Amino acid sequence: MQFKEKLPLYLLAEITSILRAENGCAWDREQTSQSLKPYLIEESYELYDAIESGDADHIREELGDLLYQIYAHAQIAMEESRFTIDDVASDISRKLIRRHPHVFGNEEARTSGEVMEQWEKIKKVEKSHRESILDGVPKHLPALLKAYRIQQKASRIGFDWEKIDDVFKKIYEEIDEFKEALEKKDMHNMTEEAGDLLFSIVNVLRFVKINPEEALQKTVNKFITRFRHIEKRTGEMGRAMEDMTLKELDELWDEAKRQ
Repeated sequence: MQFKEKLPLYLLAEITSILRAENGCAWDREQTSQSLKPYLIEESYELYDAIESGDADHIREELGDLLYQIYAHAQIAMEESRFTIDDVASDISRKLIRRHPHVFGNEEARTSGEVMEQWEKIKKVEKSHRESILDGVPKHLPALLKAYRIQQKASRIGFDWEKIDDVFKKIYEEIDEFKEALEKKDMHNMTEEAGDLLFSIVNVLRFVKINPEEALQKTVNKFITRFRHIEKRTGEMGRAMEDMTLKELDELWDEAKRQ
């Protein structure tokens, strides 16, 4: 199939349409916005990983994969006479102009803080139909990130601890409550107290502007790297990890930390 020379974004729109046409791809034709949801999430995480790697070619590739997901959802919507990809682009363009009056209008905002304050005021007017300021937090966000975003929104209207020491006191309080539930072997209460403890830890991280999701991701990746070092070293020694003592494994772990 030959394609006429077109601007890349128009070409992508045409390819997306052809894939879902009667003589296109059977798999693509079967997809719905619901069935594509997992791929949208997967592609977003793959882009996240690419950005973490700093590999420009990889980032470019994953941006393309995510862009295709956007075009696919827009194509499905167009087939259902709901909206088009042009509508999507027009809406976000108007939103960006509307929420940056200090750039496209006569308002002033000299610092990032002033910009965010102005953004929230404009957003509040636009979303005045919402019953709560928390309604804008996606319900399917990963729990750590969701807690972080909810706490940020609550803080913006003054519902917050006055100082970080107060948050640390709350953490110690939650630890004691979790221990108490643990001693009673009350699984329901343990789960609830564990959640309260995690929520408090997220709060202290928010106070120092650390994203809990990113912080935990880095720690998990660090653990994976060190654990793989142990696997590699035990293999070189001709031994199985499960046959080694904890002391031996700890020595290899310390070795990995020195790498």
